[in-house]
Amino acid sequence: MSSLDDVMIEITPQVLLKAYTCGIFPMAESADNNGLYWIEPERRGILPLNAVHIPRSLARTIRRGGFEVKIDNDFDAVIEGCAEPRAGRRSTWINGRIRSLYRELFALGHCHTVEVWQDGGLTGGLYGVHIGRAFFGESMFSRARDASKIALVYLIARLKHGGFTLLDTQFITDHLERFGAVEISRQVFQQRLEDALNCSQGSSGADGRAAAASEGSFSALSTNKPPTDVLQLVRLTSKAGCATE
Repeated sequence: MSSLDDVMIEITPQVLLKAYTCGIFPMAESADNNGLYWIEPERRGILPLNAVHIPRSLARTIRRGGFEVKIDNDFDAVIEGCAEPRAGRRSTWINGRIRSLYRELFALGHCHTVEVWQDGGLTGGLYGVHIGRAFFGESMFSRARDASKIALVYLIARLKHGGFTLLDTQFITDHLERFGAVEISRQVFQQRLEDALNCSQGSSGADGRAAAASEGSFSALSTNKPPTDVLQLVRLTSKAGCATE
């Protein structure tokens, strides 16, 4: 981990994307501190897409329904939810610069949200960054039982259907470990990241927008998929490596 803003360069969306391709991501001390740290963990958390475990009780909840999952519908509401204080955490690392940078990435098509809505309200969700066939999970939140877990299951289904090969969770939590998340060394992560980026033959255009050719497609999965189909998709085992559409 580097010192706070020790490299005095302007952090733009393009600089941020370049950092992700190098295995680095930013964090802040708190919402009130506008400085940023660059983080490159020695041990990196990933969730292998072909080895996902869905707890039985969660699978029953998903089959039962009673919720709606939306994609890229309300970025500001999702990042606000992720920044909310929660049990065991008084403050958040999501400060004004984080909000602004990821809002710009969202506008460029490199940041996505998965949102769980119930009775007209946003009850949980997550957001992350998409480059090539890699998805970098940033944060998730829940205001109702299992809402963030539902969002994670729907994210995994979307990534598998869209040809992604890497789901970076940055760190490991008990929550993620129950789904099959594991820690790998920085060196192994860099190799998997390189593989996921090399799957993409295209690159970002001059305006920073995500290239369509040979990239993972976040929008390929219909938002109208029945819950049973989503669960089946998550449980499917597919070949690792670059897709050959």
